[in-house]
Amino acid sequence: MSNQRAGWSRRQLLGALGVTMLGAPALARAQSDRPIKFILPVGVGSGVDTITRSAGPALSAALGHTVVVENQPGAGGIVGTSALVRSAPDGYTLSMLSNNHVIFPSVYKSLPFDPLTDITPISMVGMTPFLVVANPKQIAAGNLKELTALLSREPGRYNYASSGNGTILHLAAEMYVQQAGVKARHIPYKGVGPMMADLIGGQVDFGVLSLPSVLPQIKSGALKALAACGGERMAALPDLPTAREQGLENYEIGGWFAAAGPGKLPAADVRRIYDALGRAFNSPEVKQAMAAQNNRILLMPPEQTAAYFRSEMAKYAVVVRGAGLELM
Repeated sequence: MSNQRAGWSRRQLLGALGVTMLGAPALARAQSDRPIKFILPVGVGSGVDTITRSAGPALSAALGHTVVVENQPGAGGIVGTSALVRSAPDGYTLSMLSNNHVIFPSVYKSLPFDPLTDITPISMVGMTPFLVVANPKQIAAGNLKELTALLSREPGRYNYASSGNGTILHLAAEMYVQQAGVKARHIPYKGVGPMMADLIGGQVDFGVLSLPSVLPQIKSGALKALAACGGERMAALPDLPTAREQGLENYEIGGWFAAAGPGKLPAADVRRIYDALGRAFNSPEVKQAMAAQNNRILLMPPEQTAAYFRSEMAKYAVVVRGAGLELM
C-alpha cells in the first residue's frame, strides 16, 4: 500500500509538471492579450477623453495591447486619479492627465494622494490652445490691448466667466487680470456649457475658452476673439495675435494633456510606454485627428515632463494666492 501511494505521488508530480508546461504558452498568450487601461478622471466627450479615444487604435498598435478607456469623473478629477494611484505599477494601468492635476494642491485643503510622488509622469503629449474671448455687444474692444484699456478705465464694472472656481479656465482668466493689473469680477459656472451660453447671451462679458470649444462661435460672430493665450499664433486663427504680442510678456497658458502611470512605475516600463506614445502620436492618422480637433502634439521625455509638472504647480499656486481663492 505504501509503494502504491508513492507511485501515485510520482504520477501526480509528473502530471502536475505536464500541466504546468502545457499551461505556460497559454499563460504567455493571456499576458500578451491583457488590455492596457487608461483611467480618465474626466467625463465622456470631454477634451482629454476625445483625444485619448481618437488615439486609441494607434496606441493599441504601438503598445502591443488593446487600449481600453475607462472614465471615472468626479470631484474635479480626484476620483479617477485616486483610482490610478491605487493601481499596481505594472504598466497595464495608465492615465491621461490635464492641468487640473497640478492645480489640486492649490485649491483643495487636502487630497487623498500626492500629485507628484504618487504618480509617474511618462510624457507630455500635447496642448489644446486657449484664447481670450468676449461678447461683442458687451465689450467694445477689438483686441486684448483694448480690453485692458477698457478694464483700466472702469475697474470692477466688467466681469469674466469661468467653468468653475479653481478650474483651469478660471485661473487662465485670473492670470490675465493679475498680469494686466486690472479689476474684473469673477462669475463661476458649473461647466463650460453654461459658461458659454451666458457669454453668448451677454450675461457675462469675457472669459478664456479652448479653441475647439469656441471656434464655431467665433466664426459665426457670436463671440469675439481678442488674443491667443499660447506662445505662438494658432493655425485656425492665424491673424489673432498672442497675449505676448499685445504686451503681456509673461502670459502663456493652454490646456495640456500628459500620460502618467501609478507611482513607482519601473523605469523600463516608463521608457517603453514613452516610446510607444511617440509612435502613436506621430502616426499620420493621429496627427490628422489632433489637427482636426485643433490640438497641438507636444511630446516631452519623462524627466522633462516631471519637471514641467513641478513648474506648472508652482505657477498656479501663485495665481490662486493672488486671487484669494478659498480652499475647497
